[in-house]
Amino acid sequence: MPFNLLKKHIAKHITLSKEELAIYCASFYPKTLSKKEYLLKQGAICKFEGYVTKGCLRVFTLDKNGKEHVLYFAVEDWWVTDIDSFTNGTPSYLSIQALEDSEVLLIDKEGKELLYETLPSIEKLFRVMSQKAMVVLQQRTISNNSKTAEERYLDFIEKYPHIVQRLTNLQLASYLGITHEFLSKIRSKIISKKQ
Repeated sequence: MPFNLLKKHIAKHITLSKEELAIYCASFYPKTLSKKEYLLKQGAICKFEGYVTKGCLRVFTLDKNGKEHVLYFAVEDWWVTDIDSFTNGTPSYLSIQALEDSEVLLIDKEGKELLYETLPSIEKLFRVMSQKAMVVLQQRTISNNSKTAEERYLDFIEKYPHIVQRLTNLQLASYLGITHEFLSKIRSKIISKKQ
């Protein structure tokens, strides 16, 4: 059941009574996505924060030349949104697309605000999650500015071995900011070093 994963996720950060947990879970609604289906398209207003219970989604943007830039991949037990669009009600710079058949639990802004009023401890939960997301973003920015493509690739497969097997070379190359041909060269070089 998708809410079991959400309950386990909450328990990592805060303690809620059974009643509070029921109120929290009731604020979410499930959404099923087929492979390649969009949860959000660039230019639309993001009206949700989503918790992934099954599958893999990519969060990306297209530049003015149509080149894709992947910000992150969201798999089970990850959150997905365009926080700028969600918070400010502005058109999204991001698209969110399912790379596999996926299931997401969504909460809208009104539901989240109501939770803050009803369950004050939920504000702590979202604050902790926001801080963790900022740490990851900061680490990624530093990595992109200070490490080679090979080092970034090795970091990714070490940190996210459960994700790398689910991605194509094109998707992973887009995340790393390189061409898929260059990624193939990096992989060949690593294999030859091991032999």
